[in-house]
Amino acid sequence: MFDSLLVIIVAGLAGPLLAAGRRPLIPAVIGELFAGIVLGRTGLDLVDPSTPANALLYGLGFAMLMMVAGSHVDLDSPGLRAGARGGVIAAAVVAILAVPVGLAIGAVIEPGAPPFLFPVLLAGSSAAVAFPILQERGLIGPGVGLLLVWIPLADAITVLLMPLTLIGAEKIPAALGGDALILVCTFGALWFGQRISRSPRAMMLRDRSQTRGWALQLRVTLLILVILSLIAVRTGGSTLLAGFGAGLILARVREPTRLELQLSGIAEGFFVPAFFVLLGSQLDFRSLAGNPTAVMLALAMAAAGLAIHLAASRVVAPPPWSGFGLAAAAQLGLPAAAASLGLSTGALSPAVAAAIVLSGCLTVLPASFGTRRLADSLAVPTTPAAGFGTAADAAQPVR
Repeated sequence: MFDSLLVIIVAGLAGPLLAAGRRPLIPAVIGELFAGIVLGRTGLDLVDPSTPANALLYGLGFAMLMMVAGSHVDLDSPGLRAGARGGVIAAAVVAILAVPVGLAIGAVIEPGAPPFLFPVLLAGSSAAVAFPILQERGLIGPGVGLLLVWIPLADAITVLLMPLTLIGAEKIPAALGGDALILVCTFGALWFGQRISRSPRAMMLRDRSQTRGWALQLRVTLLILVILSLIAVRTGGSTLLAGFGAGLILARVREPTRLELQLSGIAEGFFVPAFFVLLGSQLDFRSLAGNPTAVMLALAMAAAGLAIHLAASRVVAPPPWSGFGLAAAAQLGLPAAAASLGLSTGALSPAVAAAIVLSGCLTVLPASFGTRRLADSLAVPTTPAAGFGTAADAAQPVR
């Protein structure tokens, strides 16, 4: 176990090393993914993502990634409220465009694949990929409130719809019920936390935790994360929604500086890099060799996804609108999940599954260009303090 863990930790260092320049184009997530690809099924096969220990690490890493992302979303922020309408409209425009384009790609290039899979993939965004890039650029805040609504909304909806395209409707009711339960628990915890966070008893426990080194708030935060994630796993609901909900709770009740540092250490120092390394290790690009149709499918999906998101951003986003569209087009988690599920059910061939994942990978670098353009436009520092970004125009900073 420890030999595999050593390889994963060392591989995770590739991200910061490649992103260490003064104006880095490649975000740390790309280096971590690349290291996983080299060490996993595509390359040296030194990391086996299917072992129980690595599967647990992968799940915790994804949940903590979404918790950190959710912790940046201040529900009271005027910028977020202002971006809600635009985010909903943008997601709707993308969905409308994705249906005919995705069906056409499937009919022309890969008629044997499930027809409605491609529209769902084109309509998606990936909070798991886009949020770390936004955070690294210092862009999690009111200045990009549109993206903070658009990306999670599109991600959550497509995560719910994607299994239906591959396995049928029999498992969807339980998953929807799990997601509903996660939402109820999240809003219940938000209400309860607001009620007790300023009580004398809570203030006393917080002070004693700080003076005696208990890290009590961190323990409670992890407890909430695990409970919501357990609901997702048991019901077939969305771990993305569970992690994001835990982050929303954290944003309301946390002690800002101290808990940010604790989360930065445990999540961004270990669990999140391990998640991206293990994600990369799952991908097998060897099956694309000698299959030009699959390569064409990957290129068509990537180009169509970028074009659709740019069209939506042109409708609703302020200048530089292309930066918003490219950032929202970033995908990887949903294509990887679709490939894994499609292979396990026999709905997708290995070549098509690899092409779907490759199409997601091809959107990550344009997303990096887009976020760089946003950062330059908003005059945001490249490296936010303690790993937690703030928007340059944030008159009210993210809590």
